Amino acid sequence: MYMITRESIYYINLRQAYLLSPYYASRLSSRTVLFTSVPDEYLDEGNLRRMLGEHVRRVWIATDTSDLDDEVKNRDEIAMKLEAAETKLIKLANASRLKSEKKGARPSSEDAAIAEHGEPGSVASRYIKPKQRPTHRLKPIVGKKVDTIDWCRAELQKIIPKVDGMQERHRSYDVKKLNSVFVEFDTLTEAQAAYQSLTHHQVLHMAPRFTGVMPSEVIWSNLRIKWWERVIRVLLTTSFVVALIVFWSIPVAVVGSISNINDLTGIKGLQWLSFINKLPTQILGVITGLLPTILLAALMAVLPIILRLMARLSGDPSLSAVELTVQNYYFGFQVVQVFLVATLASAASSAVFTILKNPTGIPTLLASRIPRASNFYLSYFILQGLGVVSSILLGLVGLVIFIVLGKLLDKTPRKMYRRWITLSYLGWGTVFPVYTNLFVIAICYAVIAPLVLGFAAIGLYFFYVAYRYNLLFVSNSRVDTKGLVYPRALQQIFVGLYVAEFCLIGLFALATASSIGALGPLVLMIILLIFTALYQVSLNSALDPLLKYLPKSLDAEERRLYEIERGEMSSANHEDGAGMKEAHQATMSQPTRPNYDLGPAPHKKPNMITKFLRPDIYTDYATMRRLVPKEIEIRYEPEVERDAYFNPSIKSQTPLLWIPRDPMGISAQEVRDTRKVIPITDEGATFDNKGNIVWDAENGRPPIWEKPVYY
Repeated sequence: MYMITRESIYYINLRQAYLLSPYYASRLSSRTVLFTSVPDEYLDEGNLRRMLGEHVRRVWIATDTSDLDDEVKNRDEIAMKLEAAETKLIKLANASRLKSEKKGARPSSEDAAIAEHGEPGSVASRYIKPKQRPTHRLKPIVGKKVDTIDWCRAELQKIIPKVDGMQERHRSYDVKKLNSVFVEFDTLTEAQAAYQSLTHHQVLHMAPRFTGVMPSEVIWSNLRIKWWERVIRVLLTTSFVVALIVFWSIPVAVVGSISNINDLTGIKGLQWLSFINKLPTQILGVITGLLPTILLAALMAVLPIILRLMARLSGDPSLSAVELTVQNYYFGFQVVQVFLVATLASAASSAVFTILKNPTGIPTLLASRIPRASNFYLSYFILQGLGVVSSILLGLVGLVIFIVLGKLLDKTPRKMYRRWITLSYLGWGTVFPVYTNLFVIAICYAVIAPLVLGFAAIGLYFFYVAYRYNLLFVSNSRVDTKGLVYPRALQQIFVGLYVAEFCLIGLFALATASSIGALGPLVLMIILLIFTALYQVSLNSALDPLLKYLPKSLDAEERRLYEIERGEMSSANHEDGAGMKEAHQATMSQPTRPNYDLGPAPHKKPNMITKFLRPDIYTDYATMRRLVPKEIEIRYEPEVERDAYFNPSIKSQTPLLWIPRDPMGISAQEVRDTRKVIPITDEGATFDNKGNIVWDAENGRPPIWEKPVYY
């Protein structure tokens, strides 16, 4: 309990130091609040500004983009089809040229002139036959066959202006509005004030509220959900997940029974499976040995997908909220199925009947069953550490996907570039529960077999090394929960304490049957169980606001530090407050800010033990503030800030096509003909001597490169 409290305090101080630093406070997402379940009367910018005050800087009202989504998707698909067709045309012609040169032919002066100046007609026709040009059918199998390049150009000529017009109507809100609103405030402080306040007088209206949500994390389809619909969704999805966790052992048992399918064929009602016994020995070995392993792996792989789908269906409006919900779901599954069910699996049938006959005997049952598996977990932690860590560091799957799929699927410069820059990413909602459950197991067995703690420490250290390396050099994170998965994992460790205390209560209850001397320890354990529950409730009550909100006292401290640097402390005492407001705005909004010196830490350097025991002093906000950047602030282009929280379909621009340049002049001709309809370029990609497409990976800035925006 002390470690959970200590780590929570450490995290809160670090979080506050980071979120109040200029690097984060200047971000658009930190100054923007998402209001959901907004009543119709407040789907109006004027009404919102009157309610939320003068510090509202910009408002984005979510709109129904279902029709626009389809049109934008259709436009982009046709554009990519055109890009792929033109690339294929150029590649075929280049292959024909190389084949001719291999036979001894040399480029003529006419070819050189074409490559330099162009000519009327199709340059590609000099190298390939008309029937070799890329074609496709308008409908599968029976549809009319058309020239892909000509068809795509004609379609894009019609759809691009249509999309532009629809986007303009959404920008002017001349469409159906949804009941969610993004509101940008002048400063982080004003955004926090709106986020922390009760916005509407009716229950569940303009709530829940979210801040720090980046545009790339928004689940736009969930912004239309009404407050009553959200309640129903949460009830239904939670019920489904609970049932899934409880009954997940049924499909697992079915898959596991395949390994003993020979025995099942003799059971009454399953005689129809007897044909399996007539199969060749090799095939039967595959069915009973390899098939269950593959099916079980597929079953476990599909579970995170199901849980994430349920989190989306529950109405979570952002990917970070989804990950936090999935973390709860998946931890419940880990504890019930991976720990408790696995521990009791050896006597599952007798355990079920015992529980049904005497539900109050669960602690005694756990106490008698759990100690038997302690030897298994001694090696389990080490094997998990070595096995998982080796696979994480090797990254064989990612390597195979990058090399094999890259060669098989990446036929255009764009696809090659996308695969080159795309890193694998971690889903925190399914990563943390696995190791939190290992922690729970270690705590539970620590009271029975203390040696487990040492083995668990070694195994968890292996995980730390592997994930530290991958997070620094290999993987990326697409979802930013602002670290909230960590304190949630800390809270989930309490489950290990409860299970351990229940086991001890069961052990002492068994002992009281033969010795009255065990009654005292039994009473003490019951008292400890009650104390643990009360402590967790009190801890959550104290820390929960600090995990959600940023305190005004620290914001005032940030302004004070700025005033000291500016030498304007006296202005903060003006009755009209103008000096304070000026310093406040300079601290939280403006793009330029001096790198003021925070000076030495406000306390003497502690020793290791003192630092560990008093995180509230030696890792407080003032100390952690010195560890984050002080001079980095984020700036935005005006159009980027203007369009930040519009639906991606509204701000989606017509894509720039990218084709490889060839020495024959075909790409130059395609650029001249296609740019009349859609932007296109042949810069930054060409062919090597073997006819393979290559792009300028050394420069790393192809024509389709986009400057990253840190929202």
